[in-house]
Amino acid sequence: MKFVTQNSDLLKSVLLTVMLVSAAFWLTSRFTKPGPPDTITISTGNRNGAYYLYALRYKEILKRNNITLHILDSSGSLENIQRLKNKQADLAFVQGGTSTPPVNTPAENMLFSLGSLYYEPIWVFVKKSFTPETLNGFKQRKIAIGKSGSGTHMLAKQLLSLNGIDEINAQLVSLSANETATALANGSIDAGFIVAAAESPIIQQLLQQNTVELFSLKRALAYSRLLPFLSELTLARGIINLADNLPTETKTLLAPTSNLVIRNDMHPGVSVLILQAAQEVHSGASLFTKPGTFPAPENLAYPLSDVAERFYKKGPPFLMRYLPFWAAVLIDRMIVFLLPLIAVMIPLFKLMPPLYRWRVRSRIYRWYEELQETDSKISQDKELSTDQIQQLLTQLKRIDNEVEKVKTPLSYADQLYQLLLHTDLVRKKLISKQASE
Repeated sequence: MKFVTQNSDLLKSVLLTVMLVSAAFWLTSRFTKPGPPDTITISTGNRNGAYYLYALRYKEILKRNNITLHILDSSGSLENIQRLKNKQADLAFVQGGTSTPPVNTPAENMLFSLGSLYYEPIWVFVKKSFTPETLNGFKQRKIAIGKSGSGTHMLAKQLLSLNGIDEINAQLVSLSANETATALANGSIDAGFIVAAAESPIIQQLLQQNTVELFSLKRALAYSRLLPFLSELTLARGIINLADNLPTETKTLLAPTSNLVIRNDMHPGVSVLILQAAQEVHSGASLFTKPGTFPAPENLAYPLSDVAERFYKKGPPFLMRYLPFWAAVLIDRMIVFLLPLIAVMIPLFKLMPPLYRWRVRSRIYRWYEELQETDSKISQDKELSTDQIQQLLTQLKRIDNEVEKVKTPLSYADQLYQLLLHTDLVRKKLISKQASE
């Protein structure tokens, strides 16, 4: 019989443990998301717009945590949405009401919102000489409705359509915000739609021009009922410039909210960093809101992501409150890997002692099996030849030698000593039989 020591039994038990732990790590790695990327891409708007300026601020904030933000300019929300779907961007600014999520979109292509960031008013500017009461009066006029493919273009057409205005009874031209401002200043158009934050340089410039007037949407409540993604806002008299009393009278505006939209595969930790950046940039007071109004889990263009939902309810994850981002992510990933290890190790620690005990006893029992065979031959065979007796004595000696080489813990020593005693007992029977013959 092949000799097996205690060390080999222990080694086999350890190897089994290592194999099970390795399997647990492998299974965990299959279902664990990769670490956070160090570079992400955002799709914004034109380089002179608020989207681009806000993205520059995000870039500086994310840089503190060694995340590089690559900024793409665009023609507007529709192009931003398309870039997200084509995986050309990881996140983007999207104007509320621009797109409705398709019902049958595959889960891997789903887009989610991190929240609304600020009101993005619809500014309708008209020539000073053009004084209609409502949008109905825009018929037969030349109107700038934003670049084709932009959120402004879509929203302007919706509002004009509600008033029965289209390409047949009005001259609708597709101009960017900058082009609209220039056309209003030189009088080449009668009216223009611009969707932008109040802080936008273009809006500030137009509000202070003597030849241009901000149009007040007196039926804003009706529009907000017909288009629920719009909110009614009040631009107070003199709020732009008290010294010059701009605007000269209180104006009523409509506004969708700007949303921060991400792809389904955005890393949760990076999502939290972006939400923290959004809080830092957008939580202050504005012409239309009090401090802390935004970002908010309301007026969403897409479903709120799970990470954002937890963030608005409980704040950032526990580790990210007290540790640098990369340290928090590292510990979080270690926990994910350690949990299955602990789950495997606890039963293994309970299993190893009886497993080791069984292996040691199995060797002892195999020696006993040989010993029993020898004893049976002595009892059953009335006459044994000298060669047979010598062969059996050699076999007993081999068992003695193997047992003596085994280094056994005290807890198993009694079993080995009993085996040696029983081996000696069989040997004496064999010697006694030899003497009698």
